[in-house]
Amino acid sequence: MENFKGKSIIVSGAALGMGNLITREFAADGGNVLACDINQEGVEKLAEECSTLPGRVVPCRADVLDFASVCAAAELAEKEFGAIDILINFAGGAPGRIFKDPAPFWERKVELLDFGIDVNLRGALYFDRAVFPVMKKHGGGVLVNIGSIVGVTGSGAVEYSAAKAGMEGLTKSLAIVGAPFNIRCVCVIPGPVLTRPEMAKMATLQGRAAEPEELTGFIRFLCSDRAKSVTGSSHLMDCGKACGSRTV
Repeated sequence: MENFKGKSIIVSGAALGMGNLITREFAADGGNVLACDINQEGVEKLAEECSTLPGRVVPCRADVLDFASVCAAAELAEKEFGAIDILINFAGGAPGRIFKDPAPFWERKVELLDFGIDVNLRGALYFDRAVFPVMKKHGGGVLVNIGSIVGVTGSGAVEYSAAKAGMEGLTKSLAIVGAPFNIRCVCVIPGPVLTRPEMAKMATLQGRAAEPEELTGFIRFLCSDRAKSVTGSSHLMDCGKACGSRTV
């Protein structure tokens, strides 16, 4: 268990899924978390459920596609906690799944193409940009971008794969501009994770999908002082899916 007592953390996409889980873990470790999501009811419920944990969870409605909204979240985190030590960019998702639209790429609505690029790449870029001056002012921090195995292998979800592939370039560039200010940036690239039952059906080299706690535990390690030499790198956590599937 890492120790994040007194650390200030922003988690985007905190209402559900992995963002929700890692918020709870940071708070259990003593961290103070600004739980951000466009779903205000979801983050308010999360904050209430975390009220007995050692750290604080402050709910914040933030739209990752609205730069002013994202900047307001960064300002709130600094006001509430005094600094921003860590940002986790969990907001995102494949538009075909989110909007339940199975249309192939050549029939995909342009609104879904825009959403796929915007929420998965532009949203992370906005949040990274919003917290950077605060981290710089307070002596450093850690930016965590979340990729996807389909950004490595490609997929029929063309806009989603393109956006997630862009996370690697974003991460390297932020590491370059952040290094003089003690700001690290890393990218974590999950394969199938058991957040939904269908994830168990995806073929991997290990013949399984990762448990959610495996992913969040690795992210928290990368945010800790034990990983202070790690920056500019992308880390596959995909049960070997990028290598193929089990053949024997």
